[in-house]
Amino acid sequence: MAHLIDIKDMYKIYNPGENEVRALDGVSLTVERGEFVAIVGQSGSGKSTLMNMLGLLDVASSGTYFLDGKDVAHFTDDELSEIRNKQIGFIFQGFNLISSLTAQANVELPLVYRGMRREDRNKLSLAALERVGILNRKNHLPSQLSGGQQQRAAIARAVAAKPPVILADEPTGNLDSHSGEDVMRILHELSEEGRTIILITHDNDIAKTAKRVIRIHDGKIIEDTAN
Repeated sequence: MAHLIDIKDMYKIYNPGENEVRALDGVSLTVERGEFVAIVGQSGSGKSTLMNMLGLLDVASSGTYFLDGKDVAHFTDDELSEIRNKQIGFIFQGFNLISSLTAQANVELPLVYRGMRREDRNKLSLAALERVGILNRKNHLPSQLSGGQQQRAAIARAVAAKPPVILADEPTGNLDSHSGEDVMRILHELSEEGRTIILITHDNDIAKTAKRVIRIHDGKIIEDTAN
């Protein structure tokens, strides 16, 4: 069976030529189904660029990316959009909730894009909000939620449709330590259920909780170890 993710010799170069910046400099890696991987690096290391590539949010300058055995370079924009919507759940440091929508409506949004029936959307969104412990806040706007509650709503949105891959970019970055621990507990529960979790972080303590740690520096992978 093919690797879930198989990247070979990937480069992302800005300003090619004399003043070029290599955000990714020949990155190769594989990720198997069900792995919990932390990608660790400081600001400017290339970790967020790598996440954007993994999440099909950006295109490499060169190199190959096979997702589930298929070369993503051959996908149309519509196909890439469908994969992002159905196969990948995104969790961002800034929550990215829509301020005018309630917590439940935010969770339902990706399900709307899928063309899912209202009855099914309602069922999945309520189950996801219950799972992350904020079902009682379903009718609240983001401004009426604490930072930890907003991130829980963002996680519920990412997992409501049960995508096989969760990409989490600094998911505890804007949270206090208690809320951050709650978020990591939820991610570990999802991992135990068989989801593939890719966690982007600068925090070594958080990275240590993953089963595998990939360290990136100046656009290169400098370490890849199992915990």
